[in-house]
Amino acid sequence: MSARIRPALLALALGLPSASTLTAAPACGAAGTPAAQSADRLLQALIKVSGVPGMGAALWQDGRVVWTGCAGWRDREAQQPVQADTVFRLASVSKVYTATLAARQAEQGRLDLDAPVQTLLPWLAGRWAPLSVRQLAAHASGLGHYTAADQALGQRHFADGRAAVRWFIERPLLAAPGTRYTYSSWGYTLIGAVLEAQGAAPFVEQLQRELGVAVQADPAGVGESVSRLYAIDGGAPTRLPGNDMSYTMPGGGLAATPAAVAKFGGRLLAGALVSPATWAAMREPYRLADGTPAGERDYQVGLGWRVGQDLDGAAIAHHAGITAGARSAVVLWPEQATAVSLLSNAIWVSSIERSAMLLAAPFRPTPAGVSARACPQTAQTYAGRLGDTPISSRVHFRLEAGRCLGVLDPDPTLAGAFAKATAWPGRQLEIVGLHADGDLGRAALVTPYGLYELRADAQGWQARLASTELRLTFGR
Repeated sequence: MSARIRPALLALALGLPSASTLTAAPACGAAGTPAAQSADRLLQALIKVSGVPGMGAALWQDGRVVWTGCAGWRDREAQQPVQADTVFRLASVSKVYTATLAARQAEQGRLDLDAPVQTLLPWLAGRWAPLSVRQLAAHASGLGHYTAADQALGQRHFADGRAAVRWFIERPLLAAPGTRYTYSSWGYTLIGAVLEAQGAAPFVEQLQRELGVAVQADPAGVGESVSRLYAIDGGAPTRLPGNDMSYTMPGGGLAATPAAVAKFGGRLLAGALVSPATWAAMREPYRLADGTPAGERDYQVGLGWRVGQDLDGAAIAHHAGITAGARSAVVLWPEQATAVSLLSNAIWVSSIERSAMLLAAPFRPTPAGVSARACPQTAQTYAGRLGDTPISSRVHFRLEAGRCLGVLDPDPTLAGAFAKATAWPGRQLEIVGLHADGDLGRAALVTPYGLYELRADAQGWQARLASTELRLTFGR
C-alpha cells in the first residue's frame, strides 16, 4: 500500500447521488428470479434451525440491489415481521464505513493516514507513542480492546468521539505501534475522533453527507422500523434492554437496513465512494514491522477491510460484527461486482460470513467441477465421516416446487460438532438445494452455526465445517 492515498486519485472518483436517486430495494417476499427464490428459501431455513428471532439480507449486483430477504420477527412479542425497511445493529460492520470515510478524506487531501494522530488531535499530546489512522484501521496501533472495566459503558452517553476517547486515554499500549496485530474497537473510536476534528462535523453526519449512505446512529432497539434486541442463549429468545453505543460509534455503533449495507458495498465496488485505485489500496494488507501482514485466521487486514478468498479462490473483502442483540456480515467480490449483507437481531454462535456467501451463491456463476446429482428422494439413512469419525443416522428428502429439501437427524458425533450452538430448537439439520431443478449437486447444509456448502463429488457429498471435513452418502 502506498505511504499515502494521493489527492490526485480523486479525479477518478464518481459523484455521489442524492438519497432520492438511489434505487429502491425490492420488497421482501416479492415474486423474484429463481436465484432470489433460492436465497429466500435458505434464509427461512437458517431462521428455523438457528433459533434467531429475525434476519434480513440483501444482494447488490449489476448496479442495484437485486434481492432483499426477510425472515422471522423484528419484534417477536408484537408479532411484527422483519421487512425490507427493518433497521438492524451493524456492530463491527460499522468499521468498514469508518475506514471508507477516512479513505475518501485522504483521497481529497483532507486527511493524512500516516500522520501521528497526536498531531491531528493536539489534546492527545504526550499520550502513547506516535500512531496513525492507517495503523488504527488495521488493528496494528497497539491499542487494546474492551476490558471488564467497560461492561457498563452502554449505560452512559458520550457527546462525541473526544469524550469517548477520554474513557480509555490512560490505558497503556499493548505493543509498539506497527509491530503486532491486536484487534481493537477502541482504535476505531479514536479514528472517529480524528474524523470529527478534521471534518468539523459529527461522525454520523459526515458519513451521511460525504458518502451518501443510509446509515444512522444505533437506535438501541427503539423505533417503528427498528428491530428489537434479543438473546437466545438457553432456549427461547429473551428481549434485551437497549444500550447506548455512543462509546463505540465508529467501531460498532451504526445501524442500517440490509439493503442499505449491500448498496454501500456495491457503490464502493462501482467507484462511487472512492476511486478504483483508492479502493484497491484499501485492500492491500497492512505490513507489520517484521514484514508480515496484519490479520488472523484466514484473512489479512488492509484499511479496515478484511481480505481473503472464498472456497473457490475468488477474492473477497469482508467484515463481520457481534454485539448484544446483533450478528452481522458484509461480503464483497471485487472481481465479480457483487456485494451481500446478512444482519440478525441476536448474538449467536455463527459462521456468518460463510452464511452470507452462501446466500449469494444462487446469483453467482456455478464453480467449475460441480457434479450434478438427482435428489435422493428414496433415501432413509445417511452414512459418512466427520473428520476421521464414522457417522450415520436417518435422513428424509422431498421435492418441493422442484427444489430438493432434506431433514437430517444428527448422530451424537455430528451433533457434537454444534455443541456450542447458542440455540438449536429442533435439534435437526436441513439440506436445501440451491436450484429448483431437482438437482442436489450443490446445496446448503443448514446448521445452528449457519450455512455450509454441500457439494456432490464422486464419493458422495462433501462439506467443510470450520477446519473439519464432513462426508455423506445417502441410502435406504
